[in-house]
Amino acid sequence: MLFASLRGYSGVALRRDFLAGLNVMTVAFPLSIAFAIASGVKPEQGLFTAIIGGGLIAALGGSRVQIGGPTGAFVIITSGILQSHGMAGLMLCTIMAGAMLCGLGFARLGSIIRYIPYPVSRAFTKGIAILILSSQLKFFLGLDVEAMPVDFVGKISVLATHLNAIHWPTVAVAVVSVGVIALWPARLSRLVPGAMVGLICATAAFGLFGLHERWQVATIGSQFGEFSRALPSFRWPDADWPTYRELVQPAFTIALLVAMQALLCAVVTDGLIDERHDSNQELVGQGIANMVGPLFGCIPVTGAVARSVVNVRAGARTPVAGLAHAGLLLLVLLIAAPLVSHIPLATLSAVLVVAAFRMVSWKQFARLTRWPFSDSSVFLATFALTVLTNLTLAVEVGVVLAALLMVKRIAETSQITAVDEATETEGSHH
Repeated sequence: MLFASLRGYSGVALRRDFLAGLNVMTVAFPLSIAFAIASGVKPEQGLFTAIIGGGLIAALGGSRVQIGGPTGAFVIITSGILQSHGMAGLMLCTIMAGAMLCGLGFARLGSIIRYIPYPVSRAFTKGIAILILSSQLKFFLGLDVEAMPVDFVGKISVLATHLNAIHWPTVAVAVVSVGVIALWPARLSRLVPGAMVGLICATAAFGLFGLHERWQVATIGSQFGEFSRALPSFRWPDADWPTYRELVQPAFTIALLVAMQALLCAVVTDGLIDERHDSNQELVGQGIANMVGPLFGCIPVTGAVARSVVNVRAGARTPVAGLAHAGLLLLVLLIAAPLVSHIPLATLSAVLVVAAFRMVSWKQFARLTRWPFSDSSVFLATFALTVLTNLTLAVEVGVVLAALLMVKRIAETSQITAVDEATETEGSHH
């Protein structure tokens, strides 16, 4: 897609794509760091994911304007794999998912994945949003808990037993940050998004006035040490055969989530620029990004709908904008690394809280009463499994429910007519 887009490429197009990449970079920077911390890895790994994975998706994917990076879809499953198998297990699992995606693309199955029924895909999105909100309780409330449980019920139980340990200065910083991000005027967000404004304001306040020491509010520096500007080195994950077998299921979950989100994102951007993406090439590009990225410390990467829409609205029309976004993130990483240590974790938590609230779309639940009973039942079952069990089980059951729902719809729209062979033979002679 990249080389096809460069035919007849002009200086005007380059300027337009570069400015679009700059605009997307301001959105991707806070989200990449926030999603990395929520996933349980170092903040710089989120930026590496957006730089390496986002660059590969732009260069090798099947969509002209899709922006790749870490997203909320993987926060819960990533943190779960980290707790059970460590960083080497997460790297290996992501590489396996990437290989599965390449296999789907080479088998030309991209068009099939797009037909996963709406109730199933929407239930995943909304369930994941609830899980993201629950994962931010520790940082939003300033709870002094070493490790939060992975499951939703466990997180709520920890919150219930630590209500007396809420750190109110942290809550104040988080609430003010939410206000700045959520209330930032939409007409200005095309130039500088609210998340970046909140991040800059909070970082400046903490860096200039020493609020970390005065209020004892955690920052990236206090929690993770000095933010490294060193580029990641190549590392192959070591694992034995039993580990490979244990990681097949979560790898399948990651692959399916990547495919669903990337192809949904491609469909959305197609409608905005009146283009058609190559779904099989998109799966291959996503697969390569998820196979290469972990070798340099990256977490799972996929197409990000919000960032891709920002890219289009900023004027992007070719993959050069995605490459510019990745290059500018690298530049900011190299230049501004010392300042990142002053970012309060409460503000990063606010970034994810606002993003998760926008993902949920609460009106969807009110509309369930107008859906067919089968659709609403599948939606609620998938949503409940996503929130209350684990994402791997929810994806497996969701796929089965999706297949059953598709069969039901085919049966409802098809008509079977009995044919009398004798009559048919007789008619053919006439």
